[in-house]
Amino acid sequence: MHMQQNNTNWFTPISYALMIIVGIVIGVFVKGDLSTWGLFTAKQDPILEMIQIVQSRYVDSLKNDSASIKLADYYLSQLDPHSVYIPPADLVDVNEQLAANLKGIGIEFQQFRDSFFVTYVLKDGPAFKGGVQLGDILLKANDSIKLSGGNLQADEVRQKVKGPEDSPLKLVVLRKSKQVQLQLTRANIPISPMDAYYMISDTVGYIKLNKFTDRTYEAFMQALDPLVQKGMKSLVLDLRNNGGGLLSEAVAIADELLPGNKLIVYTEGVHSPRVDYYSKREGLFEQGKITILMNESSASASEVLAGALQDWDRATIVGTRSFGKGLVQQQFNLSNGGALRLTTAKYYTPLGRNIQRPYVLGKAAYENAYVKRLHEDAIGMPDSNFKGNSFKTPKGNLVYGGGGIYPDKWVASNDILPDTTNNLLLQNNLVNEFVLDFYISNFPKMNELKNVQTLLTQYNNENTWQAFINFAKQYSPSSVSKLNSAKNRIQPQMVSLLARMRWYKQGYYEATNLMDPQFQKMIH
Repeated sequence: MHMQQNNTNWFTPISYALMIIVGIVIGVFVKGDLSTWGLFTAKQDPILEMIQIVQSRYVDSLKNDSASIKLADYYLSQLDPHSVYIPPADLVDVNEQLAANLKGIGIEFQQFRDSFFVTYVLKDGPAFKGGVQLGDILLKANDSIKLSGGNLQADEVRQKVKGPEDSPLKLVVLRKSKQVQLQLTRANIPISPMDAYYMISDTVGYIKLNKFTDRTYEAFMQALDPLVQKGMKSLVLDLRNNGGGLLSEAVAIADELLPGNKLIVYTEGVHSPRVDYYSKREGLFEQGKITILMNESSASASEVLAGALQDWDRATIVGTRSFGKGLVQQQFNLSNGGALRLTTAKYYTPLGRNIQRPYVLGKAAYENAYVKRLHEDAIGMPDSNFKGNSFKTPKGNLVYGGGGIYPDKWVASNDILPDTTNNLLLQNNLVNEFVLDFYISNFPKMNELKNVQTLLTQYNNENTWQAFINFAKQYSPSSVSKLNSAKNRIQPQMVSLLARMRWYKQGYYEATNLMDPQFQKMIH
């Protein structure tokens, strides 16, 4: 599968927080040798001894390792929030978070009530070649596996559809009330870390990165070079909601934006000697203005990049304070097929800042503090948390450590607070279902649209809104007045999703940025 769901669903800050906390487990990740890690010594740790005694003497047979998993989770939670045990069943999916491709058929889907609808088909992917169409309902996989109309969750459907490269998949879909059988062959599906890049004006360019995978630097250069060729003098680098990834990719990007022989970051731990990372080559964009957009969900490798550019007075950080993850993980394979992703070092910005948020009160308090910050930002409350120690940049600007990258210019996000209106939309997935239905119904006209601005001119209007209200009446007539009161919030999101249907993520971000007054504040 390419992806299980669109990443532009209507999320509240709290529901999004729970997702991003999982994503930030990736953190700043350093590739290790991934060899099996021997932990046995002549004098064993009492925990290891107890496990061995239980395994050899317990009254009942141990059918699975659930007890060991719980013990491992508890033990690691006493260390820090980002050291985790990865069970064998989860290892492939977890490793895919840092990969540049997935093995599947190249679709996205959304759940509307008890059915899963295809909402995007990757051009030239297996699904595209096999005849899958936008709006198809996934019915069965390989004859016997029922996908829609049952109790399967999105993750379960994704697992049923994905599979090894070159393996066959017989897919049955419902299209215009008729069942259609399709034969597909799974393949490696490229997953770009680049969401969008384009010229905002004649001299200002925009790049949106969603994570730091093993191809992020390559994707960044493929975006940066054409923008420079078009005359870009100022770069807006959007790292909002970027939960991090590989340290090496962040360092490589920083090298393109800093003069040579500048310290970018250094890592150090009790058992990990200090390692310094410097800019080495002549960068493609060492002189122009840089603005970095960040929020509470910008983490780890995002913070490495932003911290380096902020410390050298190379970029202005705009938005809200970042997540605050200053720990580096390394992965060690275990003999049972699982893995240990262990914090082995801390990273420090060029001025010596470690921006890790405190976690002495435990993992639950650590996660709750993050959700609280999201809520406070959504209602416009300034970040009241302690900034940490101050550091002075070469130009005399003050920057702070101890709890994330503090922005040079504070601009609160326009995230949506949970209320009854939003709950209605979330529970029924009304906006996304309407967008799919509206797009398919108007497909010939949509396919003729040349650019995002034309789409906004034709569809960001009262006619589209009334079409949505009429659609919503089918599910909750009594809530129409509440939806109308939230029109200024809902309509831009709805129109951005139409742009996504036409031009994928590139269209979504172009439309969103054009209609978002907060974005205009950020870049000016």
